[in-house]
Amino acid sequence: MLNQNPLWRYLVVISVLLIALLYALPNLYPEDPALNISATRGGEVTEQARSELEQSFAAANIGVKSVELNEGQILARFNSTEDQLQAREVAAQTLGANYVTALNLAPATPDWLTAIGASPMNLGLDLRGGVHFLMAVDMKAALDKNINDMVQTFRADLREDKIRYRSVQPDLVNSQVLLSLREVADVAAAEAALKKRDRELVFTAGDDELTLKVSISEIRLKEIREYALEQNITIIRNRVNEIGVAEPLVQRQGADRIVVQLPGVQDTATAKEILGATASLEFRLVDEDGDLAAALAGRVPPNAELYYTRDGRPLLLEKRIMLTGEHITGANSAFDEYSRPQVSIKLDAKGGNMLSAATRDSIGRRMASVFIEYKPGTELGADGTPVLVKHQEVINDATIQARLGRDFRITGIDSPGEAQNLATLLRAGALIAPIQIIEERTIGPSLGKENIDLGVTAIQWGMVAVLVFMVIYYKAFGLVANVALVANLVLIVGVMSMIPGATLTLPGMAGIVLTVGMAVDANVLIFERIREELADGRSVQQAIHQGYDRAFATIADSNITTLLVALILFGIGTGPVKGFAVTLAIGILTSIFTAVVGTRLIVNLIWGGRRLQSLPI
Repeated sequence: MLNQNPLWRYLVVISVLLIALLYALPNLYPEDPALNISATRGGEVTEQARSELEQSFAAANIGVKSVELNEGQILARFNSTEDQLQAREVAAQTLGANYVTALNLAPATPDWLTAIGASPMNLGLDLRGGVHFLMAVDMKAALDKNINDMVQTFRADLREDKIRYRSVQPDLVNSQVLLSLREVADVAAAEAALKKRDRELVFTAGDDELTLKVSISEIRLKEIREYALEQNITIIRNRVNEIGVAEPLVQRQGADRIVVQLPGVQDTATAKEILGATASLEFRLVDEDGDLAAALAGRVPPNAELYYTRDGRPLLLEKRIMLTGEHITGANSAFDEYSRPQVSIKLDAKGGNMLSAATRDSIGRRMASVFIEYKPGTELGADGTPVLVKHQEVINDATIQARLGRDFRITGIDSPGEAQNLATLLRAGALIAPIQIIEERTIGPSLGKENIDLGVTAIQWGMVAVLVFMVIYYKAFGLVANVALVANLVLIVGVMSMIPGATLTLPGMAGIVLTVGMAVDANVLIFERIREELADGRSVQQAIHQGYDRAFATIADSNITTLLVALILFGIGTGPVKGFAVTLAIGILTSIFTAVVGTRLIVNLIWGGRRLQSLPI
């Protein structure tokens, strides 16, 4: 008999709707104003710190929902934003300067929903509030680093080929390397040897016949800039994820700019602390033959540099860098056999080979770990922003007991908290080039809430208008279409909540509003086709069957073309455009499902298989 559906089809549709409803439920629970507290260098988040903080909140009569310690961070939830702001001051007084306190919004999803992986939709900066940064990559520093690496490589290559030279020095002003050879014949030999290893080098004659200038081709310069930008984007994204900021947006803008958006973070200073942690490591041998007293007097040997440890002890280190932090692939804090904090480091294959070769002939010598940070200084650049100043200190120096490889450890760290913080920064990666924040913008949670309220209002009015029209024009069949429309909205929210990378923005809400209007298009086509079949003298059951079957081709054609446009917008668009494209694409797919499959099941359940003379359509 026409218009009869098996039981399993009803069960499948009901199951899909129930699952979507289940994963959409977390969006009904508002987020809690919260504080995220983590340790800086020298600090450590312990159970004792959590307990002291909880007691301080109680003494200040602050409405606290919970204070939890999880994965080395304290998450404190509050009843209101007023309590949150007051708690930040109390936390700063209680814990001191060794902790970073960030204003945030924490999901309030019940445990039973969290247990099945249900969580609210990720909201964009315009809906949730947060901070926006435009950052500039210091391409000059990236190029200087490359030039310094070339100096080390050239020295090793010339020694390997037994070509005698007086000096190999970087000329950072002109972005080139100056080679000073001993004989005229060595000039040609050096050029041939280096060119054989790297075809992208450009050689020009120096100021005299024994000097050779080596620079980088334009193709290589472009590659260096692209590499610095892309690697910094990856590292910043990893670092923000390591710290615990949810769903950040990190993307390039132009040739040397990076846009960073941190939804939910309301404290600009804390966001700068997270992004400005340009920590890196260099491993160098201690120059034990150099005259330390002469170096302190200003007479530093040409092949060495003067450094200081944290306690102010001077150390003379070789200029040659054995290894840099960019080869670190893993770092974990732990304790050594004497229960002292340490950081275990894992290198990539290239880094392991470099360290193995560097320590092969250095057993018994001391190797120093140099910690490097870039911080804004007092001097302003041409664009009016503070110039980044390089800060360096030796965090430990130890005797090389055996040839090192891909796995080794750093000891001599003051506290477990410092070891954990250093491991986090190293695991996230060392920036290829320093970054400078040239624009910052904060969007408050009140503005985000206002945007959400306006968007929800638009969706509600759009739904009311469509629901009323469908009931008036299509009567009982209009009610069926309205049920499908509500189910469609539940499906959109459920799918958006289930997709890990999907973020709802204000344009995304506009996409939902548009989908609400488009969702009934398929039902209009179907219902009009049923009317035509009835007008042509078909029976009720034949009209229903033919109406759905013959309208499907038109429905598929119109929706597929719109879906293709949404995919193109997602592929070439950025930020808000992508948010609109995502909700539009999901809305198209769910509307086809509810209109073609869902309403047909309801219509067949109510009117299918019955001897009827007319339909309420």
